Amino acid sequence: MKQFEEKKFEIGKLKGISVKTIEEHLKLYAGYVKNANSILEKIPVYEGYTKEDAFAPYVVSELNRRFSFEYNGMRNHEVYFESLSGGSTALTTDGELAKCLAYLWGSYDKWLAQFKSIAMTRGVGWAMLYLDRKEHRLLNTWVDEQHLGQLQDCTLVLALDMWEHSFVADYQPSGKKQYIEDFFTNLNWQKVEENFNNAK
Repeated sequence: MKQFEEKKFEIGKLKGISVKTIEEHLKLYAGYVKNANSILEKIPVYEGYTKEDAFAPYVVSELNRRFSFEYNGMRNHEVYFESLSGGSTALTTDGELAKCLAYLWGSYDKWLAQFKSIAMTRGVGWAMLYLDRKEHRLLNTWVDEQHLGQLQDCTLVLALDMWEHSFVADYQPSGKKQYIEDFFTNLNWQKVEENFNNAK
């Protein structure tokens, strides 16, 4: 069976987010890749058990339930780390993404304010910007954990990890707002624009 492969990211020095935090965070990402592969390997094994093995169906059900958490954890982190790779770049002001944000929200600043507000949601999860390809419309949303609230048939353009492991070591629990500010300072908008253009 083909395996998911752990991606490598060229993340340089970031404002506010330490090298140690990134190193530990990348280890968590590697765990999602490993677990997604492991689940796909185990499901056929348990499905092959005989009917007399009454516990096997419950194991298969739990593995299937768990897969979306591990798989989305893998993909969410890839979008997150890629957007912090290659150095900070500005959003192309006359580019299609900037125009789309301004058209839908009235201005880039209004979009940004809404996105930051979503990122301050209590709990663990992600602030995300999606492209609904059918409507050609951008959507901001909150996703609980890794998978609860993902938008069907939409492509992820920007992902901000708001699990505490992303910022607590550097900012403390009360520093969530500053972490969000620094994320946008560190953001490589060129990568985000690539996600948007590739999703169309």
